[in-house]
Amino acid sequence: MEGVNDLILQAARGRPTSRPPVWFMRQAGRYQKEYQEIRRRYTLPEIVQNPEVCAEVTLLPVKQLGVDAAILFADITTPLYGMGVELDLVEGKGPVIHRPIRDSKGVEALRPLEPEEAVPFVLETIRLLKRELEVPLIGFAGAPFTLASYLIEGGPSRQFKEVKAFMYREEALWHQLLEKLTQAMARYLKAQVEAGADLLQVFDSWVGALSPADYRRYVKPHMARLFQELRPLGVPVIHFGVGTMGLLKEMQEAGGDVIGLDHHTPLPWAREALGETPIQGNLDPVVLFAPKEVIRREVERILAENAGRPGHIFNLGHGILPGTPVEHVRYVVELLKEKEEAA
Repeated sequence: MEGVNDLILQAARGRPTSRPPVWFMRQAGRYQKEYQEIRRRYTLPEIVQNPEVCAEVTLLPVKQLGVDAAILFADITTPLYGMGVELDLVEGKGPVIHRPIRDSKGVEALRPLEPEEAVPFVLETIRLLKRELEVPLIGFAGAPFTLASYLIEGGPSRQFKEVKAFMYREEALWHQLLEKLTQAMARYLKAQVEAGADLLQVFDSWVGALSPADYRRYVKPHMARLFQELRPLGVPVIHFGVGTMGLLKEMQEAGGDVIGLDHHTPLPWAREALGETPIQGNLDPVVLFAPKEVIRREVERILAENAGRPGHIFNLGHGILPGTPVEHVRYVVELLKEKEEAA
């Protein structure tokens, strides 16, 4: 990647870097007034399906914050449209599935994903971005369990009662569903890399709802298959979940070059547990509402906990929250870059 800031690619491969690279989950979004202005003209699906507008939104935080990577602006449910799923993205709520999957007919109705036909706008956005970016571009997808959670629950959930009951009650059908989703996301992520994505993140946002035993039985084989499919692409892959401290070793064994840490996971503990595997994280997103002296203290604490070990990508423990002051997000980037200047 000649002429491109490749800090994040080096860190993702466990190599020493002059400072930890930094980017943020949901770094393009509702906390930015420029994004809010765009949203007054377009719905979220309209942004994603308009490559020029989607590229503009993706570039906003790179220009505004000086982060070390861009992440494609999309929703994890975007490829589900191409599998025949009818859904709406409801403001303040998230994806709402019109006909939740509760039986074999629902699983059988899911079509194989053909990315060039189903999501050509996503791939065109990537191609547009690669002409402008001077930092690597992160492509992403939802993990099979997290997508299955939406498909079965019908939308976001706190208890995950429907998805877990389905998993326990219909084990063979559950594995059929996850196999379909695994194949679809492998194709989706491969297409993103072929279009120009430099690294990938797999979001298993809701897998923390499972016990380690359930993860091993119902999820891990499919995640291992997904990462096996992605390995020949030759790009680093970040494996991230929320509430996953008890699953980190299982997630590491399932695959991924980098393990993302949420803000509930002690970084020194994770480093000890994961050995040489690179990590990403893990500032509490709410710290960004605090005074700058608190932000500095917390950033420096995380850096001290990593103790200069290679293979650290600085990020939040989850996404940037609406209402976060933009100047506070930028301040985190400035603090990381200070470390490079002092080196």
